[in-house]
Amino acid sequence: MGCFKSFCGFIGCRVLPILVAVLAIFFGYLSTTEIPEGTLFASVYPVSKGLLPPVLFGPLKTPLTRAVPEGMTPAARPEGEMFLKLPSGNLFPQNGLGMCCRASAYDHESARRSVLWYLLQGGRHIDTAHLYLNHKAVGEAIREAISRGIPRSEIFVTTKVFVRQFGRDATAKHVPIYLQQLGLDYIDLVLIHMPSTFSYITNECTTKNLSHKQCREETWKSLSEARDKGLVKDVGVSNFNVKQMKEIMALNLAPLAANQFQYNPWAPDYLQEAFEFCKQNNIAVTAWSSMAGTMMQVAQALTVKTLKSTAAKYSRTVAQVLLRWAVQKGAVVIPGTGNPEHMKENLELYNFKLSDEDMAAIDSLRNDPSAQKFMFQPPDHT
Repeated sequence: MGCFKSFCGFIGCRVLPILVAVLAIFFGYLSTTEIPEGTLFASVYPVSKGLLPPVLFGPLKTPLTRAVPEGMTPAARPEGEMFLKLPSGNLFPQNGLGMCCRASAYDHESARRSVLWYLLQGGRHIDTAHLYLNHKAVGEAIREAISRGIPRSEIFVTTKVFVRQFGRDATAKHVPIYLQQLGLDYIDLVLIHMPSTFSYITNECTTKNLSHKQCREETWKSLSEARDKGLVKDVGVSNFNVKQMKEIMALNLAPLAANQFQYNPWAPDYLQEAFEFCKQNNIAVTAWSSMAGTMMQVAQALTVKTLKSTAAKYSRTVAQVLLRWAVQKGAVVIPGTGNPEHMKENLELYNFKLSDEDMAAIDSLRNDPSAQKFMFQPPDHT
């Protein structure tokens, strides 16, 4: 008992104060960065893998994605590749590489290699955001891919305006910054990252005392102007509901080209409603978390009997079946990985097709009691 008390005393008197001090220093540092939330994400994911965050301690000595061979040349684009047509006439590849939410997305060299591997293996769509803090790595990879023979016109780049840059003037200022960071002359698609800001954030909208609706509209006006100037080919939104999309469309400015939100077979009614509205109004849907969401949820999805039997039927993985289901529903998928083998596997979703019966069986999963186990981003009613 005495040892236990001594141990607790050591923890309480020595370790906790040090931990509190370290956290205070860390959060104090976050407040000095341009996007504290991005720095936080870029710290948490590496730490979860037992790594020192590159955003705080510099590049990893051993990148998480293996080097791309110097003599590697571009492979052919996937046979049967599918696209959605956007208002500009630009073709939106339905399979992309997401550059968020994993340790390899937040180390410069790992991110650069990931994008280059994907492009050289036939992929052509890269999804990033200002929040992810990897514009420069993405841009370096794109320029190297171009130097190896891939035309810029074939590469589709999506990025997003984070809430700290919401507002007409702030967005107008930052779109050119995105172009500079990416090293591009234009961006294929720029999205408003989310429909409302956080209560603790001060941005142009809060200083002008604008409502969330007014803030979205001012940001959209700026993106429309960027489209008119040729800086951006198409503009869209992310995580918007039907009401919020209708408000943007009512402005009669740039056409609403896309909405990116969480979508998979377990999507609740409010996300299904957004999906159906987009389809009815020729708004492209990009599905994030198309393979379920967190690593724990993905692992859970891999055990679903319907998906396992469907995967066995087509000699595919459950991940491929989930991606193919979303693409056949008419969505764009952006699975994130720094593993070249996984990228290749994801690109193979074009060379098989699920039957109507199998699509219906997967559709029915949203009504299964197991659907309640999957977490979804809460609806935003602002």
